[in-house]
This record gives sequence, structure tokens and C-alpha cells, in this order.
Amino acid sequence: MPALTSSETEYDIIFAGGGTSAGVAAGRLAAAAPDLRILIVEAGPHTQEDLAHVQPARCFSHLTPDTITAKHIVGRPSDHLNGRPLVIQTGQCVGGGSSMNFVMYTRPPRSDYDDWEKVYKNPGWGFDDLLPLIKKTENFQAIGGAPRQTHGYKGPLKVSYGGYRSSVAIDYLTTMAEYDKTRPIVDDANSMINDINHFQPWPKWIDQETGRRADVPHNFLYDKTPRNSNLQIVVGCTVKRIIIEDGKAVGVEYVHNPRITPTADNAPRVARAKDLVVVSAGAFGSPAILERSGIGARDIIERFGLELVVDLPGVGENYNDHPVVFVPFLAAEGTETLDGIIRNDEAEIAKWSAQWLKDGTGMMASNGVDAGCKYRPNPEELKNIGPDFAKRWESFFVPSPDKAIVSLGVMSLYLGVTPPPSGTKCFCVGGFMYYPSGIGSIHITSADDVEAPPDFDTGVLSSRDDLAVLRHVYKRTREFARRMSTYRGEYAPDHPEFPKGSAAAIPEGPVMPVPIDAPEIVYTTQDDEAIDDLIRSRGGCFSSWPPQGPDV
Repeated sequence: MPALTSSETEYDIIFAGGGTSAGVAAGRLAAAAPDLRILIVEAGPHTQEDLAHVQPARCFSHLTPDTITAKHIVGRPSDHLNGRPLVIQTGQCVGGGSSMNFVMYTRPPRSDYDDWEKVYKNPGWGFDDLLPLIKKTENFQAIGGAPRQTHGYKGPLKVSYGGYRSSVAIDYLTTMAEYDKTRPIVDDANSMINDINHFQPWPKWIDQETGRRADVPHNFLYDKTPRNSNLQIVVGCTVKRIIIEDGKAVGVEYVHNPRITPTADNAPRVARAKDLVVVSAGAFGSPAILERSGIGARDIIERFGLELVVDLPGVGENYNDHPVVFVPFLAAEGTETLDGIIRNDEAEIAKWSAQWLKDGTGMMASNGVDAGCKYRPNPEELKNIGPDFAKRWESFFVPSPDKAIVSLGVMSLYLGVTPPPSGTKCFCVGGFMYYPSGIGSIHITSADDVEAPPDFDTGVLSSRDDLAVLRHVYKRTREFARRMSTYRGEYAPDHPEFPKGSAAAIPEGPVMPVPIDAPEIVYTTQDDEAIDDLIRSRGGCFSSWPPQGPDV
């Protein structure tokens, strides 16, 4: 390796990106091998003891346009979304998604891991191989009694029901117990084994004793013991490229992020790695780093005048996200919701912060998502979804009977694009897709400017089977909600404009719940078109979770 210049530093291992995976890997390496010098280069800010990150209920603050802890990636305008560009949020802070997501504890089925090993030919990545590592990470506090076989109890990341159980969630589960007797209520639908079609109180990445978010940096990186003295975190800096010499990655070049350090110069810095460079910048950052380093599809690399190092066409391809539909409903007077915290109401913030500081309980120790179900349709429900989903069902879901198609749940808050007047109480019932068909891509638009907007095709709703599933989600969640005692009608601005005289028309004014055995709403073809139009115009993605792609 050439001698270092005055502007260069040297480490053993460098992580290009300081999100969830980098934090776990770097923290464990630092603890296991104190002689290693480790560097994390993170584009966002620190999160240490910041209430926006340690108080769970503040998770929604990271969705605002002016946040600096998430980056808003704007997709191309899409005909599948009625011509609109979809904006996706991705974590940009130390800890990444673990520091700013909705703290939902949602584990995949066993077959997902076994697919890695058997379908995609990755020996050692099956469920039995990875379960010990999964258990090593968590401390499962949600259920007492004898230990559960697939949960861990000695790891750093706490899992509990949080410090508050909303009346909305209790109402939801009570209603489901009467309305859908084919899906029983259980205490654990996250065992990763036969979890489908069970309603449950939903666990969260929250410490039961303190009410704090169980994130990666506060449990793997921000450690005051000497074990992490060999680990350095540089924040507010974006990795531009990997330095490759003689076919080996030997360092990174990085620049200041003007969103975090607006007065810093834009001169590139270099950090060299004696042993290893780990590209860990997430679904959006990693492909860009690779492409700017000359690793990617030949036509993209050469289009921007870069030297082709490795012709790897998959880089930036196969982007896959979680399309979501949240359906808002008016709530009965006196219903407690998180809306005041989300609106940053001073009285609500003060009230719930005081309780959180006192004993780690109350709404600040919640995400408002307190109940749900991993939903897999029965034959009658498949018929309702319609023929557009048939091929996907047969090819993907039938061979894996432990896979759900969507996560259904209830939220004790309003989440949408047309906020109601202050004081209006709302709750949402909806869901997000686990395995959508729509595939997109993300690629660089500049060889030098790391802040240049990417060429981003979200792929959302590009496959008609995804739209059919979300249409079904709307219909099912509306049936759930209008039977809940909390229900006082639909919040009309965020519902479809059904044809005049339709049986599906939104009732005017406050209304009361229908009986459990009331007939279900019958939708016409025109009604379905109205639902589809709403989804295309207003639907989004649950992207506070890490997206499932692209290839990197």
C-alpha cells in the first residue's frame, strides 16, 4: 500500500455507512478484537441520547420534510401512481432504520431464511444456521413464563409490548375475536414458525423497564466502557467511492454532507483500510457507492465517464419495497391517540414525557401500533382478491404455506396525507405487503456529486397483483373498523370517491358501529376502480423499514 498523505488516515476495517447492520457488525468486532482499528463513516448525525430517537413515540418526527435523520428519495413520476413521483424515506443517522423506524417487531417466517440457502444457493444461510445469531441479538421481554424456543433472552436489544396498551388496540382485538373466529388471538405470532393468521398484541423494539427504543447504536456503539475505544465514528460525511488498487479495496473517499455540516468545505477525505472495506450504506446508498467506484452495469459506469472495475449488471436493480394502505377512521370522543405527540402539541408532549421520565411508561413508550395479524387469505378471500393475484399466489405463496401476504394492524393515530383539524380523533386500520411483485431500480446520475438525485424507479404498483392485494386490504380493514366500538365513521378525505348511490359510499357525519354480524359491503366494478384510483393517488410505502432491495 502506498504511503499515507497528510490528509489520509489508516484503519484495519472501514464501514461505508453507519446504519443497523454496520452498527451490529462493527460493535461486535470492536468488542471481540480490541486491537482492530475500526472506522464507521456515516452520512447522517449522531443519535446518542436524542429524545427523537430514544423516545419511541417520536418516531413519526422522522417523516417530516425538514428532518435531517432521514433522507427523502424521490422516484420518477409513474403511470402506475397516476403520474406522481413517490417519495421514500430512508434512515440517515447513526443506527439507520433502527434509530428512526416505527420499532415494530416483525419477524419473517422460517421459509424466508431457508429460501436464502435452498432457492438462492447460499450455504450456511438457512434458518437453522441463523437462528442462534437471531437469538443472540434479542432480549425477549414480551411474554413471561418458560423461554420460547425461537426467542433470545440475553441479547442487548429488548423486545416488549412497550409502556402503553391503547384502548383502540384492545377494541380491535376484541372485535376480531368475535368477527373472525378463523384467526385466533395468540400471545406470539413472531415465533417464525406457523405464525400466519393469528391476531396478537404486537411487540415492539422497546425496553420494558425503561420505555426506551431498543436501537443498535445505544446497545452496540455508544458504549462508555473501554471496549469501543478502538472504534471511531465519523458523522455527517458521505462515502463517495471505494478506493481500489490492484483489484483490492484499500480505502474510501468521503465528503461532508451539507445537510449536516453546511459550513464545512467540500474537499474529499481519504481513509485507508489495511484489511477490509464493508459497504453498508443501505438499499439506496450502497448501489451508488459501488457505481461511483466503477462496480456495476457497464453502460451505467461508462455513461458517466468512470473506469469500469467490475461489470456487475445487478447493482441497483431489483428494488423492492413494502406498499402500504392505512385507512383512517373517526374515533369516539375521549379516545386516547398519539395525534397530539405527532402534532408536537406542547401539553401532550409535556404530559407523556413526564410519565416516560418517571417510570418509562405511557404513550411516549409506544408506537401506537399495538395489535395485528400476519394475514394469509383463505379460498373465499382469494376469490375476493380476484384473478389478477392468481398467478402470483400459485407460483410464490402456495409452495411456502408459512408466508403471509400482508401485515394487517391497527394504529391509535392518524397517518395520512390530509391531516384532520386539531382535536379530531382518528385511528387507522390497514396493512403493508410482505412480498410485493413490483420491482424497480436505483442508479447514479453523476460520477462526482454524491448529492445528485438518483435515477429511481420505485416499481410500486407496477404489477397488477399488488394493486389487487391492496384493494383487498382496503375492503377488509373497513369491515374490521366499522365493527369496533371506537368507530364513529370514515375520515372521508382519505377514502375513495365512490359513485353516487353506491352501497360503498362513505356515510356522512358521525355514525355508530355496525353489529358484528352485519352484512359486508358489496363493491361494484366501479367501486373497485375508485379504490384503485385512491391507492394509486395516495398509497405509499412503509419505508421506515429497510427496503428489500436493490441488489448491491
